[in-house]
Amino acid sequence: MRIIELILDDDEGIGVEAISVVENPAIESDFVALNNQEIKLAEISKEKRLLMGALLIPKKPIYRRNGEDEYYIFFSEDTVLKASQMYLQNGNQSNSTLEHDAQLKDLTLVESWIVEDKAKDKTALYGLDVPVGTWMGSVKVDNDEIWNDYVKTGKVKGFSIEGYFADKLERPNEKSKENLMKFPHTMYDPKTGESVNIINKEEHDKYTKKGWVHSKPKKYEEQELESYTDYPQGATNNAKKALKWVEENGWGSCGEATGKNRANQLANREPISKDTIARMASFKRHQQHKDVPYSEGCGGLMWDAWGGSAGVNWASRKLKELNELSELKKLLS
Repeated sequence: MRIIELILDDDEGIGVEAISVVENPAIESDFVALNNQEIKLAEISKEKRLLMGALLIPKKPIYRRNGEDEYYIFFSEDTVLKASQMYLQNGNQSNSTLEHDAQLKDLTLVESWIVEDKAKDKTALYGLDVPVGTWMGSVKVDNDEIWNDYVKTGKVKGFSIEGYFADKLERPNEKSKENLMKFPHTMYDPKTGESVNIINKEEHDKYTKKGWVHSKPKKYEEQELESYTDYPQGATNNAKKALKWVEENGWGSCGEATGKNRANQLANREPISKDTIARMASFKRHQQHKDVPYSEGCGGLMWDAWGGSAGVNWASRKLKELNELSELKKLLS
C-alpha cells in the first residue's frame, strides 16, 4: 500500500485553518484529521476550562481511502513545525468547529508548542504519551454549551485539524496567478468538488484561506455526482423571495458566496448534489434567526436563501433517505 508524505505548499500558504472538537476524528479528502487512537484530551482545569491535546503527530501513518484506492499519509517533523507556526502567523487561534461542521465561538488556542523532550514536556504531567515533534495545544473553552454538553459529557474526545496540504509527489496543478486574479473565476472545495463563483479579491482571499482551490479536484472530474431536483416549490419560492429583496437592496454584509450560489440554484431549480443537500440540512442550526426581518439583519434573508423551512426540512428528510438507501445497497452488494 502506498505511503504518501503531505507537505505545505509554499505557493498556497494555507496549512491548518481550524481546530475541530470531535467524537471520532476521521480523514476527509485533502483535509486531515487524526484518528481517535492517536489523540487524548487532558482536562487541565475545570475552573479555567482548558483542554490539552495533540494537534498533529509526525511520522504517524494515517489510513485513507478514496473509492477503491487505499493508502497512508504522514507528516514530517518539519511540516508539523511549519504548520504550527503558520497557524499562529495567519491569526487562526480562534478558528474552531464542532465535528468539522458547525462553526464555534469562544474556543481559543491559548497555548501551542512542539514536544522536544518527552520526559520534561508538560504532556507527561497530564499523562499524554506523544512522540517528540508533536504539535500540542491547549484550548480555552468559554462556550458554555460546548463545555457542558460536549466536553463534560464526553461527547467529544479529541482535537482534529482542518487544513489543506499538498502531496509531495504530485503538487496541485494550479492556474497562473495572473489568471486567478481575473474576476469572475471559479474556485472548488477539495473535499466535495463544490464550486463558487468568485467576484472580487476579498472573496478570493477568503476562500483561499479556507483551502479552496482553482482546479477542480481530479476525482470530481472523473465522476459525475448524482443530483436531485425533487425539492419542494416552497424552497424555490423562498430563494426567489430572498433574491428579489437582494436585487433591490443588495446583500450588504450578509452571506458568503456559497449561500448566494445556493439561492440561485434553488430559484432556478437546478439539480443539487447529495453534498449540497447535506449542507442545506446542516443549515438548520441557524433556524433561531429565521424570523429576523430582511431589513434588520441577515438571519431571515440567509434562511430563505437556503430554501427556508421548506428547503431545510426537506433536506433533512432527503439526506436520511439517501443514507438509508446507501446502507441498503451495501447490505445487498
